[in-house]
Amino acid sequence: MTATPVVRAVWSDFGGVLTPPIDRDLQAFCDREGLPAAAFRAAMAEVARPFGADVMAPLDTPLLSEEEWARRMADVLARDAGVKADLSGFGERWFRGRQTNDAWLRFLRELHDAGVFVGMLSNMPPAWDRQWRRMIDPAGLFDALVLSFEVGCRKPERRIFEIAAEAAGVPAEACVLIDDSAANCAGAEEAGWQAVHFTGAEQAAARLRPLLTAPSDA
Repeated sequence: MTATPVVRAVWSDFGGVLTPPIDRDLQAFCDREGLPAAAFRAAMAEVARPFGADVMAPLDTPLLSEEEWARRMADVLARDAGVKADLSGFGERWFRGRQTNDAWLRFLRELHDAGVFVGMLSNMPPAWDRQWRRMIDPAGLFDALVLSFEVGCRKPERRIFEIAAEAAGVPAEACVLIDDSAANCAGAEEAGWQAVHFTGAEQAAARLRPLLTAPSDA
């Protein structure tokens, strides 16, 4: 039986891992804005449909500017749900009151302080770069950042995992992705990585610890 390779680089997702679950944040946003969440989700799917991509791809690849995406969203909400919505400045409004997953942040800091390579690998819209950095200061926590809008590819595409492994300076099998998306975890595994499907900080930490070597063993 082949032993599982020791993990030398831990790559954490942002939304739904370093933050509470995306569905919870989306519901909170819609409640604040007075928008029906089901109609908002349906509009996101409709805006993404011409691109043959998942709902976030138009923003985080990016295939559309945030302004154009917001305009199309407003048009679809009006047409399909009879909802009038002004989504200008969407990023600022989306991040308003958004919280961090402090338990997971603490765990990542413990790993980093122990000498483990810790990176963030995120499908991130360019318009949100300032906002997420206001929530989490990457300095002293992440050894590298791989963001979709900067590298021109996104999870679960193989290329973004190749870029991240190169940034960590380790082979694919020594990398692990911690992500709330099963599709992204599957993409990581297809690229030769290990993966932990995140459902909570305690669960993910328990799954991750056995995969890690102590820095003194490296």
